[in-house]
Amino acid sequence: MRRDLRLLPLAGAVWAAALLCVFVPAAAVWAVGAGIVAAITALAVWRRRGALVVVILASGAAVALSAALALPGRAEATAWGGRIVEATAEITSSASIGQDGRLWFDARLTGIGSPGSVAHAAAPIRVGVDLGEGFDMGAGIRVTGQAAQTDAGERSAIVVFASAAEVERTASGVFALAAELKGDFVSRSTALPEPGAGLLPGLAVGDTRAVTADLNDDMRASGLSHLTAVSGANCAIVVGAMFGLVALCGGGRRLRVAIAVAALAGFVVLVTPEPSVIRAAVMAGVAMLSVLLGRPSAGAGMLALCAAGILIVDPWLSSTPGFALSVVASGALILLAPPLAHGMERWMPRLVALAVAVPLAAQLACGPIIALFAEQQSLVGVAANMIADPAAPIATVIGLLACLAAPIPPLADLLAASAWLPAAWIATTATVSAELPLAELSLIPGIGSALLVAAVSAAFAVVLIRPGGGEVLITPLRWVRGASAAVLVVVFSLGTSHVLLAGPLATATSPDGWSIAACDVGQGDALVVRSEGEVALVDTGPEPGPLEDCLRALGIDRVDLLVLTHFDLDHVGGVDAVQGRVGQVLHGPPGEEQDEQMLARLVAGGAEPVDAFAGLSGTLGGASWKVLWPQRGSAIFPPGNDSSVVMLFEDGGVPKSLYLGDLSAQAQRMLLRTAHLGSGFAVVKVAHHGSADQDPGLYETLRPSVAVISVGEGNDYGHPREEILAVLDALGAHVLRTDQQGRVLLGMEGGELEVWTDRGG
Repeated sequence: MRRDLRLLPLAGAVWAAALLCVFVPAAAVWAVGAGIVAAITALAVWRRRGALVVVILASGAAVALSAALALPGRAEATAWGGRIVEATAEITSSASIGQDGRLWFDARLTGIGSPGSVAHAAAPIRVGVDLGEGFDMGAGIRVTGQAAQTDAGERSAIVVFASAAEVERTASGVFALAAELKGDFVSRSTALPEPGAGLLPGLAVGDTRAVTADLNDDMRASGLSHLTAVSGANCAIVVGAMFGLVALCGGGRRLRVAIAVAALAGFVVLVTPEPSVIRAAVMAGVAMLSVLLGRPSAGAGMLALCAAGILIVDPWLSSTPGFALSVVASGALILLAPPLAHGMERWMPRLVALAVAVPLAAQLACGPIIALFAEQQSLVGVAANMIADPAAPIATVIGLLACLAAPIPPLADLLAASAWLPAAWIATTATVSAELPLAELSLIPGIGSALLVAAVSAAFAVVLIRPGGGEVLITPLRWVRGASAAVLVVVFSLGTSHVLLAGPLATATSPDGWSIAACDVGQGDALVVRSEGEVALVDTGPEPGPLEDCLRALGIDRVDLLVLTHFDLDHVGGVDAVQGRVGQVLHGPPGEEQDEQMLARLVAGGAEPVDAFAGLSGTLGGASWKVLWPQRGSAIFPPGNDSSVVMLFEDGGVPKSLYLGDLSAQAQRMLLRTAHLGSGFAVVKVAHHGSADQDPGLYETLRPSVAVISVGEGNDYGHPREEILAVLDALGAHVLRTDQQGRVLLGMEGGELEVWTDRGG
């Protein structure tokens, strides 16, 4: 079937113009004039034949005008970045709980200024408040807190970290009714048992506040995160369900479309008509109706028009991953899923082929976009979606009915209990599939990874799609299919090797004689010390995944001593990788409630907590360890970098080594005065990833043979800095960097220090 793709250039041009205007705001005004002049010129020269060109140019001018009109208000708001502000605003989205424990939502600024002096303003902002009630869409709020300017291209002009917040005007009208219905449904759902209780409100009405962090991670790892909250999948389910119901009742095509659209509009109001929900509804509605009506040829054009219209209204959506994923996933449903299903009918029944083609098309199309900003690609997404997707419509539809039946409690209870079972099925699918070996593939986010994933996705599509036009392939097409098959063979071979080396043969990648390991965990610290079968881990890096890979390769399944030098994310973000496998946790001073909560989780997993202070000592196998900093009872430095736990390890096959956490130059000088360090250190873990804030005198005293710098490749901080590298070079230290050498292993053999690295010699 031929598809009308003539309007795709329109969507592409509008998208490009929107990106230009939001990332280079100064270009917006010029783009308006240039687009209008070019459109008039094209109209005069080409007349009818240039109609599409005129529309494209005029649409580009329209999106530029929309951006230009929004810039003054945004500039007024961003001028308050970095200051304590008082602001009034109207909430424009549903609220969700962030990783910091705050309640986060989008709002439209109505006033901003210094505390007690608020002046009129208008701009989109994002607000984080302490947990509370009444922060519903449509409510008017007043907040006081720290304002932070956002990066170029972000939809919110500023982010406000509120220290005080009050609801001045509660939501009214349909927003109040929707909030009441959802609140009742959430209470009813969360009273049910896990798994499934916390996920059900997200599936049915988009309320994710009851979804635990672990389940959220599992949903992402299994490729099911589109079901966690309201997305195109939920909107498509509503459209499909109402379309099918009216068809069963004998309704004609027009009636089916009308009721499906009305139901979708009601669903949007219920789950809060925030921009992301409206965008998902429009994209999914167009895609589903074009498929259900049997007109995918028109669907591509309608999708392009919708995308262009949405961007003209809000150009800043062009830079959001959610918008890109919605457009691409909807396009894949229209354009890619049917030929994939047709091609796979060669090997499986038609219904099975269609069931596989829908999630496969979405994954192949969205994979390159995900690779631009995410570090993981789900390898079990297609299988997990095939298992979970049949339950999603049941949970969504019955959950919606339970929400709407709130005025009749017995009926609402029955429907909620009925919706719980498919929700539990989805949650269990996510948990089980996320725990499979190599459920995710780690990639460095960026254009390179996106191009790699795009090449593999294209190869899959070319091989699976059945060529048209007869049995005999023309030579160029045969070459393309042959090259695609070769790409897949290479990828499969590399993937199989990776599975073996990261799984059953993981320890074969590590030599036996190491006693110190610096794991390559990106911009963060995670160092392992081993002596006579006992293991210490100094920090965990920013995320669990890289640390899990490193520990697996080192053959470590239990940590006898976990040292959390301080509670910055790049040092404790990966702690879940060792949860339940820690004997003793030695930690610096906690600064926030979430730090205490992390320690409580470790204790619940069997760890013994110990406050670290200078003079504390112990043994690890045949080695000894000693804490050199911070001083006991000292209040000179607040919790954080300068209160990092500094550890000394030596003997028992472990080279004399020092781990400096993130100490600054001032704290390093105090350490030098109080710790009686001496010299002749074999290994020193350089402080703060090699920042410029170092005391050369400390390193001159230590005179390390090897200086280890745990640092992320291409990090935004410029670490390690030339200043500290020059100091280490002058001392004759051999510098080993995880961004250049990858994982670094060190050991002693015959009194000599041996070094192994993953790359770079």
